[in-house]
Amino acid sequence: MTAHAPRTAVTQPINPVSADDPDRAPIAMKVANFIGVVVPFLGLIAAIILLWGIAFNWTYLILLVVMYVITAFGITIGYHRFFTHRSFKTSKPVAALLAIMGSMAVEGPVLEWVAVHRKHHQHSDDEHDPHSPHSHGSGIKGVFLGFIHAHVGWMFSLKPQHLKKYTHDLQKDKLIRRMSSLFPLWAAIGLIVPALIGGLVTMTWTGALLGFLWGGLVRVFLVHHVTWSINSVCHIWGTRPFKSHDHSRNNPIFGVLGMGEGWHNNHHAFPTSARHGLRWWEFDASWIVIWAMSKVGLVYDVRVPTGERLEQKRR
Repeated sequence: MTAHAPRTAVTQPINPVSADDPDRAPIAMKVANFIGVVVPFLGLIAAIILLWGIAFNWTYLILLVVMYVITAFGITIGYHRFFTHRSFKTSKPVAALLAIMGSMAVEGPVLEWVAVHRKHHQHSDDEHDPHSPHSHGSGIKGVFLGFIHAHVGWMFSLKPQHLKKYTHDLQKDKLIRRMSSLFPLWAAIGLIVPALIGGLVTMTWTGALLGFLWGGLVRVFLVHHVTWSINSVCHIWGTRPFKSHDHSRNNPIFGVLGMGEGWHNNHHAFPTSARHGLRWWEFDASWIVIWAMSKVGLVYDVRVPTGERLEQKRR
């Protein structure tokens, strides 16, 4: 594939859509997205307030970290590298498990998530990109508005029903359709499980509530904002070691926090690669897990770029 020079940022704001635009999200969807964004934030505030008392100990720290790791890998390995880019193959039980783990991150059903991300790659940083930060003019104001749009604002304007054309291959898979339709169940389980564990470990209702708070709401808040930062931060700040047709950047902070997703220029240069940290010092936790799974036969046909391809796209 021929590499192109990166597009320059759009300097004129995109015209706002009208109220009857078929691609505009309905009120019910806006309300659902508002709840999904705000409730974890309120949970974080509650956790911070309670932190000054007796509301945090090793039990809740372990719940927070373990649930974060499980659901973050569900997004990075499952939703992103497997379902969206098909960077490796696996069995149906493992595929189902990855779908459940990703759903527990509460970022939407797998088919919807994949459709939005595939459209992002097709139109990366042009006017049809669902969440490019380069669409609100130049200057400090343009950067700020673009950042907000890319981070969270886009979810209140996009109607996912019009994205089905991006998932024709996945729609043919009965298992994937089923797992996607059961998203509310998996999301609820992701909140209930840490509450049950917190309650059983402490044998108190307070423990259950705090398990729900730290392993549920606070964990969802952290996973959400790390994921959204790949859309916003990693298209504004960072390095561009490889040629790509957009403004994707490698950001080491989110390379670590995002389980390897922050090596975003690498990913846009080689979107079907199961490995995003392409240099020895680019820590990619998701790749380590995929590599380990391949060694025990849980995944196979793992795709990574050859040394020749790396050199061809190196800037």
